[in-house]
Amino acid sequence: MEFELLKRIIEAALLAAGNPLTPTQILALFGENEATSHDDIARAIQSLQADCEQRGIELIEVASGFRYQVRQDVHGWVARLWTERPSRYSRALLETLALIAYRQPITRAEIEQIRGVAVSTHIIKTLEEREWIRVVGHRDVPGKPALFGTTRGFLDYFNLKSLDELPSLSEIRDFEDLDPQLSLPSPSSDGETPQIEGDPEILAQAIDELDVDVSGESDAPVPDPAHDPAAIRSHPQTLSSSVTDADTTEQDA
Repeated sequence: MEFELLKRIIEAALLAAGNPLTPTQILALFGENEATSHDDIARAIQSLQADCEQRGIELIEVASGFRYQVRQDVHGWVARLWTERPSRYSRALLETLALIAYRQPITRAEIEQIRGVAVSTHIIKTLEEREWIRVVGHRDVPGKPALFGTTRGFLDYFNLKSLDELPSLSEIRDFEDLDPQLSLPSPSSDGETPQIEGDPEILAQAIDELDVDVSGESDAPVPDPAHDPAAIRSHPQTLSSSVTDADTTEQDA
């Protein structure tokens, strides 16, 4: 198949699809008599990515495959297309999500033990409804508590291909500004990253390092890319959170 035609087909498929597409899914679009291979698909994708370098959109790979999305530097203007106000998540929700992301699989009781407060059922429900977390098993102890882990939807939303791309503690800036009462270990001389055992605010700060923005005052869902006729997603953005989380009670998401 002619290379330029292959590129146009892949570009159209990615724009029309409601979800990211893997190279295997793209290859399935072609019949047996249409000589196309995985290498051809990979070369076409690389060429399409290069074509987007000076454009307002980019072609990126996330956990579920490849997708087009609006670039961060022009997102502020494009976001005005949607009338819905994005969600604003509480510090409690961010800390819960961060603990699950970094310590998975983890039980609700373990999250509560680390945070020092009860985890609101509404927070767990919100994270499950966003399809950011799911039950991945049950701890083999009395009561068989559910073990929570993140989903591909979580990785896709935060523009990650795998959990390995989550920022490490050594990448989090301004440790001393998080809380002057915290006694945080410095990275060791051999460059080893400190163990993520601890303070949920540190873990939430790590999630903040991801370029996703969910700001605003309402708890409405994030605008669905289906509102865009071209089905181009408007991520990434910059994740923000409420700073009014009480010391001893959960704030609902």
